[in-house]
Amino acid sequence: MRNRRHFLSQFVLGSVGIGLTPLTCSKEKSVSNEPLVVTTWNHKETNKITLDALNKGENALDAIILGIRKVEADPNDMSVGYGGRPDRDGHVTLDACVMNHKGEAGSACFVRDIKHPISLAKAIMEKTPHVILSGKGARKFALENGFNETDLLTPQAKKAYEDWLKEGKYKPIINIENHDTVGMISMDKNQNISGGCSTSGMAYKIHGRVGDSPIIGAGLFVDNDVGAATATGVGEMVLKTLGSFLVVELMRNGKTPTEACEEAVNRIVKKYDCKDIQVGYVALSKSGEYGAYAVQPGFIYTVTKNGRNEVLQSKSYY
Repeated sequence: MRNRRHFLSQFVLGSVGIGLTPLTCSKEKSVSNEPLVVTTWNHKETNKITLDALNKGENALDAIILGIRKVEADPNDMSVGYGGRPDRDGHVTLDACVMNHKGEAGSACFVRDIKHPISLAKAIMEKTPHVILSGKGARKFALENGFNETDLLTPQAKKAYEDWLKEGKYKPIINIENHDTVGMISMDKNQNISGGCSTSGMAYKIHGRVGDSPIIGAGLFVDNDVGAATATGVGEMVLKTLGSFLVVELMRNGKTPTEACEEAVNRIVKKYDCKDIQVGYVALSKSGEYGAYAVQPGFIYTVTKNGRNEVLQSKSYY
C-alpha cells in the first residue's frame, strides 16, 4: 500500500490541477438547516433541479426524484437509466430504490423497458405492501400503473456492447462509468431527510445480476433521527458489508459523516482484495454536516445548497 502521507501531498497538488478544493474534502458542515443536496459523482445540474424543488417547498423525496429522473432520461449517462450499458446478453436492466424520512422504502430491480425506475420504486413504496419488486413482476406492475414501455438500448450503448463482444472480457474499470450510480441524499425545509439511488448496474454483467443500488441498507439508507448515506462503485463489496446502513449507524454513535464513510471503507479493505475496485460513500447528518470517503482516489461528489453548487474530491484509503 502506498504511504498515505505521500499520497495526501500528491492529492493536494493533483486536486489543485483539476480545479477541486482539497480543503473542503474531509469535514463539511452546513451553517444552518437549509435545504441541502448531496450526490455521488458530478451532478451539478441534477442537484440544482432538486434544490429548486426544495426551495419551492417540495419534500426531500419528491425533489430527489425530480433530479434523478433527469439522469435516468439522459442517454449520454451510460450507467443510469435510458442509454445504460446492457448485460452480457444485450439487455438493459435497471435498479433503483427510495427511502423517505418516515422510514418507508421502495425498490425496483432487474427491470426492463421502464425508463424511470426511481419513480417505479416510489410507486412500489406507496401502492404495495412490499419493499422490492423485481424482473417481470416489477415491469408488469409498472405497466399496470401508468408507466410507458421504452426500449432502453440506445445506438450508442449498442455500439459499445458490440465492441465489447469482440473480446467478451469482463473487468470493471475504476472510476469509469461502467459500474456507477447516481445516489442522492437530501434535507428539505422541514429538516427531513430522504434518499434515492438509480443505476443500470455493471456493464456486461451476467443476466440477472443485481447489485447494491436497489437494496435498502446497502446502496442507500435513511434514518431521519440520524442522517443518510448512499454508495457507488462495485456493489458486491457494499452488499457484503451493508455499507450505507453501517455509515448511518456509525453516525448514530458519534462519528462525523466523513469519519463514518471512512470506517465503512476500512471494513471493506480489511476483508477483501481492493487493488482493482472502487467503492465510494457519501453521507449527510441530521445537523446538516456531510462528507465522503472512497477506496481509491478519483471519487467525486456534488454538494448543493443556496449559494453553493460544487463538485468536491473525496479522500480515499489508497
